[in-house]
Amino acid sequence: MPELPEVEVVRAGLAPAVTGSLIAGVSVFDDRALTRHPAGAADFVTRLEGRRIDTASRRGKFLWLPLARTEGDDAALVAHLGMSGQMLLRAPDAGAERHERLRLHLHHPVHGELAVVFSDQRTFGSLAVDRLVPDGPTIVPTQVLHIARDPIDPFFDDLAFVDAVRRRSSAVKRVLLDQTVVSGIGNIYADEALWASRIHPETPASRLSAASVRRLLLEVRAVLAKALAEGGTSFDAQYVNVNGQAGYFAHSLNAYGRGGQPCPRCGGPILREAFMNRSSHYCPRCQRRR
Repeated sequence: MPELPEVEVVRAGLAPAVTGSLIAGVSVFDDRALTRHPAGAADFVTRLEGRRIDTASRRGKFLWLPLARTEGDDAALVAHLGMSGQMLLRAPDAGAERHERLRLHLHHPVHGELAVVFSDQRTFGSLAVDRLVPDGPTIVPTQVLHIARDPIDPFFDDLAFVDAVRRRSSAVKRVLLDQTVVSGIGNIYADEALWASRIHPETPASRLSAASVRRLLLEVRAVLAKALAEGGTSFDAQYVNVNGQAGYFAHSLNAYGRGGQPCPRCGGPILREAFMNRSSHYCPRCQRRR
C-alpha cells in the first residue's frame, strides 16, 4: 500500500500541473472508484465540472485537491490510493490506461490541455468530492478529520506524540500504525524506523522512555525524508509516480523485506514474523526485546 512518501511524491508531481487548472470534463468508467462518494457518479461529475483547482494537499495517505470556493460549496476532490491506486498525468488524447477507472480533463492556463487518470488494479482506492472544514490552523476534508497529523506536517506536535505513545501499553509498532496517533507511517517505514532506533517492534510503548520515543520520531522523519528523496518504495508496478516511474527506495531498505538476509549493522540474520496479516522485519540481535 502506498504510504506517506509515495503519496507525497504523487502530490508533488500533480501540484504544478493541476494548480490553477479548470476541470473541463470528468469521465467515470467504473463506479467502484467512487465508493467514498455515496451520492454517486452523476453528483460527482456535476460538482467537479467547471470548477478550478486551487492546489494539491496531503495528510498521511490522503491526497486532496481543494477547489476554488463557490458560494455555499467549500469542497475538495479527495483521493485515497488504497492498495494499488495511481494518479497519472497524461496528454489529453492519450489512450486508456490499463485499469483506468476515471479521467479528469483539465485546462491549465499555462500548460494547456491535460488529463489526470485514476488507475487502480485492485479497486481498493477511491475518489470523492468532500466538504472542507477547519482543523486547527488548517482546513481539511471531513474524510481526513479522523486521522492525526503526519510527522512531516509543519503543525505536528512532537510533545503530544511522545506523550500519546508512552500512554499506550500495546506494542510500539502497533502504535506507529495507529492513524489516530500519527498518520502516514505504514508497515515498511515502521520497520525501518524501529531498526534504526534499535527498538524491538513488540516492545510495549509505555515501557519506552521519553528520550527513546523522541529518538524514534527522529528516525521516522529520517527514513521518510530518504524515501521521499528516492521517489518512494516500489516492489512492483502498482506504485508509480505521476509519470509512471517507479521509486527506488527499496534498494535502501535495512530491515523490511530482508528476512533471512544479514543485518547491515551487525551481520546477524534479519527475522521475519507474522504481524497483523502482514510481516514484521527486525534484527533480534540489534533490536533486543527487553
